[in-house]
Amino acid sequence: MLRIAVPNKGALSEPASQMLREAGYRQRRDGRELVLPDVENEVEFFFLRPRDIAVYVGEGVVDAGITGRDLLVDSGVDAVEHRALGFAHSTFHYAAPAGTMSELSDIEGKRVATSYEVVVRRHLAEQQIDAHVVRLDGAIESTVQLGVADLVADVVETGSTLRAAGLEVFGEPILRSEAVLIRPTGDPKPGLDVLDRRLNGVLVAHEYVLMDYDCPVEHVNACVAVTPGLESPTVSPLHDRGWVAVRAMVPRRRTNPIMDQLYGLGARAIIVTTIHASRL
Repeated sequence: MLRIAVPNKGALSEPASQMLREAGYRQRRDGRELVLPDVENEVEFFFLRPRDIAVYVGEGVVDAGITGRDLLVDSGVDAVEHRALGFAHSTFHYAAPAGTMSELSDIEGKRVATSYEVVVRRHLAEQQIDAHVVRLDGAIESTVQLGVADLVADVVETGSTLRAAGLEVFGEPILRSEAVLIRPTGDPKPGLDVLDRRLNGVLVAHEYVLMDYDCPVEHVNACVAVTPGLESPTVSPLHDRGWVAVRAMVPRRRTNPIMDQLYGLGARAIIVTTIHASRL
């Protein structure tokens, strides 16, 4: 059976389990369950701390896992990102007392407090900046005020927490993170291709919708140019020989503009259907 590590708590936990449910896998109903076999799908799920998942994968204890890109990089283990999963987005930035730093070169010789030591050390090395990294767990916004560090490196969402501590973001992002499917280096374990296809099917279902519409024959080429689909749209004759029915997948975020374009080209009976699963 394929052994898969899933976050047991935190921001990654519920979205990861929901995605696996949509992919057709069993998921736990009791938060106290640590191991969940899914015999029908030939997989076994292990619910672990998000920060530990990369370690288990890197050691080969499990065959794959879902964690954050930031946690994978910070673990420093022998594991690779197999697929980005499109949720739990975050951005890492440097932040310093307002007006004190504006460029990465300003970090030279300074003390940087962070909970992601490996991520920050790697970035500083890439930028050829010599600075002292102070590793701390938990909230680090107060470290500058307490005199522990000169600046911080942390996840920035709205920036309100940093501003409340008198800090402001500067420089380019250190890392853009999101949830990822990871595996050990080397050849993937047999069965991982099925998991990967299912997860990709969920991503496609989230990104696309199915659009059906009726189109005058003389305008079909123009309408099909608006909805080319992934391979090619389906075009079927209707009882009225002057019309055809068209079906195609279109990006969800562009649904309404596409409907407007089609209507302007003479298409009618335009219907949008949610996709629950797919295989490409």
